[in-house]
Amino acid sequence: MSEKADMIGKRFGRLTITKLLEDGDTNHCKFLCSCDCGGVTVASLANLKRGHTKSCGCLQKEMTSKANMRHGDANTSLWRRYKHMQWRCSNPNSPDYKNYGGRGIKVSREWDTYEKFKAWALLNGYRDDLTIDRIDVNGDYEPSNCRWITLEQQQSNRRDSVFIMFNGEQKTVSQWARIIGVNPNKIYYLKRKGISDDEIMRHFDIASILEDMRND
Repeated sequence: MSEKADMIGKRFGRLTITKLLEDGDTNHCKFLCSCDCGGVTVASLANLKRGHTKSCGCLQKEMTSKANMRHGDANTSLWRRYKHMQWRCSNPNSPDYKNYGGRGIKVSREWDTYEKFKAWALLNGYRDDLTIDRIDVNGDYEPSNCRWITLEQQQSNRRDSVFIMFNGEQKTVSQWARIIGVNPNKIYYLKRKGISDDEIMRHFDIASILEDMRND
């Protein structure tokens, strides 16, 4: 019997594999699983083996419910920030997982409970209108690498870490925006759409602008 066929009936956490749904290489094939709570879910063998998928979602709901009862901050902005931070770093079902947990970014053990995170947040200037920002975008969520900033500041930080090359000159989105005289968001939008650096620069006729600057 093949390894994939042999998986039928195997248990992982609260899940029992019942059917092979999508064939592929052994670790990335997908199975239909029944949960102890009566629900069903689809999971890859890799996520089941690694413990990333342990239930149909009921386990996360139970943990959230228990946490809400313990700290009394259910549905507050700070609690949602903590929950989303944990979610994108640890749950492959999160749409943002590929950019966080999928890149190896973790939440520090110093923030293994909401209470610890809340204490740090309140001591470091948290307000509901601020968002958590990692100083080193490749670093983990931990006290020494995080701060509270506005959404505008966070967007600016992202622009300052994105470079555009044109005619041998490499500058950040913000720097090119100042030269062109446009809102950086206009350039950043085109960049996110996957438009090439040359096409973006041609769109804003940067060659003529640079020539005028040289003539001045």
